[in-house]
Amino acid sequence: MIKINSWVWKSLSADQKEKLISRSDSDIKEAMQAVIPILESVKKNKDRALIEYTKKFDKADISKRPIKVTEQEFAAAEKNLATEVKKAIEFSILNVVKFHKKQLPVNLSNFKILPGITTGERFLPIDSAGLYVPHGRGSFPSMLYMLAVPALVAKVNHVCAATPPNSDGSVDPACLFAAKVCEIKEVYRVGGAQAIAALAFGTESIKPVVKIVGPGSAYVTAAKRALYGKIDVGVPAGPSDSIVLADEKADPHKATLDLLTEAEHGSDSAALLITDSDKLAESVKKNIQTIVAEIPEPRKKYLADVFSKYGGIILAKDMNEAAEIVNLYAPEHLQIATKDPGKTLMLIRNASEILLGQDTPFSIANYTTGPNAVLPTGGMARTYSPVSVRDFMKSSSIIHADKTGLKLVKDHVVALADYEGFSTHSAALTMRKAD
Repeated sequence: MIKINSWVWKSLSADQKEKLISRSDSDIKEAMQAVIPILESVKKNKDRALIEYTKKFDKADISKRPIKVTEQEFAAAEKNLATEVKKAIEFSILNVVKFHKKQLPVNLSNFKILPGITTGERFLPIDSAGLYVPHGRGSFPSMLYMLAVPALVAKVNHVCAATPPNSDGSVDPACLFAAKVCEIKEVYRVGGAQAIAALAFGTESIKPVVKIVGPGSAYVTAAKRALYGKIDVGVPAGPSDSIVLADEKADPHKATLDLLTEAEHGSDSAALLITDSDKLAESVKKNIQTIVAEIPEPRKKYLADVFSKYGGIILAKDMNEAAEIVNLYAPEHLQIATKDPGKTLMLIRNASEILLGQDTPFSIANYTTGPNAVLPTGGMARTYSPVSVRDFMKSSSIIHADKTGLKLVKDHVVALADYEGFSTHSAALTMRKAD
């Protein structure tokens, strides 16, 4: 029997609610102290530090291999990977490409604000991007193509990927095949905080990038937080969290299956069932025990840890309160398993990914439906959005004024500049000689 947390929302104190909503953030704060020396060492010692940390943390000796994966390894991965896996990767990538092409922004040009003044907006890709693909708790080729596709659709010039190696120093073949399909030619056999440092500072083998995107452990998340300001660390994507929001009409077996899905990512994940039905809550508790008993390790331990630590069941007085708990929590993944999911959707303000109905399990969204599966975690859905083409682009405002436009705004600008005490702002107009 595993312990399953259970709460009645109205009975929780403010501190208890805050702790529940914070999930694994305390783990990340503790990891910050551990990652600072790693970042400094990689900055100073470069490849040598990467080799040492890979041996220490990943138990892999890569000293006799190039840090960059070779063309021969790409070829071997494609040759040896099971056909059904290759077909699944190719099928999924096509859908992800279709979705992300629709996200391309359209330049705004020659918009007339006033007589003589036109404005516009131009979108361009960022110069470079580093994709971080975790591997410590499994193989994630889906993360590679979810990150690579929007970067390539945006036409980023330099895109590379970093992922922890296997114990023999090799890189997961499915990740390499996904990289090849996505035309990513630079993949580095290094992970953890040391990989984040390498992408930020550069080493003899790895070119620095201007942005790092991708999910990871508490240590990866801590490294990105520590480097904020030095480099764009993208969408906050740390330990997974999910909510199944369900009423009395939900099928308890399906609700249990979907509740377990995101919980198996790791012991620092969070998975919550939020419901106003005592009957559903009790059924799901029993189902968790039955299903988890048959799950192989290490996922079985992850599930047990999640439901005794950051996950569990929250009982709300009604669906309005349940939805407000969701909004406070701002989950990475949300499934609405109610009688009328579309109506319930109108109550939700904060969620990274929203799946409607029990025929839309988290699993299909993680792999093949098109929208990006790299999502803001830890409550950051309050202000952040899923990874998209926009993450790999930037915009510039464009303004053109002729003599008519300049004359039209001159007095207003001078009045505001004088009020704010900016003398040269004002003088740029008052002392300007007419042609």
